[in-house]
Amino acid sequence: MPGAAPLAVAVAGSDGRMGRMLITAVLAAPDCRLSGALVQPGSALLGQDAGATLGQLSGIPLTADLRQGLQGADVLIDFTRPEGTLAHLALCQQLGIAMVIGTTGFDAAGKAAIAAAARQVPIVFAPNMSVGVNVMLRLLDQAARALAQGYDIEVIEAHHRHKVDAPSGTALAMGETLAAALGRDLKDCAVYAREGVTGERDPSTIGFATVRGGDIVGDHTVLFAGTGERIEITHRSSSRANYAAGSLRAAHFLRGRPPGLYGMDDVLGFRR
Repeated sequence: MPGAAPLAVAVAGSDGRMGRMLITAVLAAPDCRLSGALVQPGSALLGQDAGATLGQLSGIPLTADLRQGLQGADVLIDFTRPEGTLAHLALCQQLGIAMVIGTTGFDAAGKAAIAAAARQVPIVFAPNMSVGVNVMLRLLDQAARALAQGYDIEVIEAHHRHKVDAPSGTALAMGETLAAALGRDLKDCAVYAREGVTGERDPSTIGFATVRGGDIVGDHTVLFAGTGERIEITHRSSSRANYAAGSLRAAHFLRGRPPGLYGMDDVLGFRR
């Protein structure tokens, strides 16, 4: 938006891997300014400058005080845990602050709370903010429709050893995209574990395999296995920078938007 003031961005989980990447991206963006940096009360970095560990001072202290951290913010970007995000959500709803939510692992009640809050503030809620991943979701929709007969579908994902939920939110989003394209409900056709004598594979199912180890940022492959051929669609992240870039794109998308629950399809203009 030419001539507009820089977007005031607050970041949750600012002492974590993704939080630090987001702060780096905000400080580097000429059309953004860091307005707040939230951490948990027990953080060893509490009170330090948000950019200190990144080699640049921001003038913004790491704080566990939600109101202080959200003061003056246009939007909060949150990649924390469901319980933390929901606490932030309640205050953002009260203060009228938009949110970009990349947190995964919400149960049905948590998703309902986000949908309810979106009636009062604009929210982009997506399991993966990467532009590349969201383009892959579009490709999967087309592939699943074309390969609906005679192909078994498996979703394979790999993440670092610290990830606490499985399958990943991105893998589940891929499963939901595939199931919808095939006219199915994922909860009825997903297979999340195989062990022992499982019998032959049910061709109507969508299988999931999870790998956890090392510092893998995020790999996702969808395998369409037919007779005599395999088609694989893969996205690999080598850095969290792509998630940060997509998050800022989502944050700018929300500027001036009416309340509503938006996805990356909206941000990227896929859904008009």
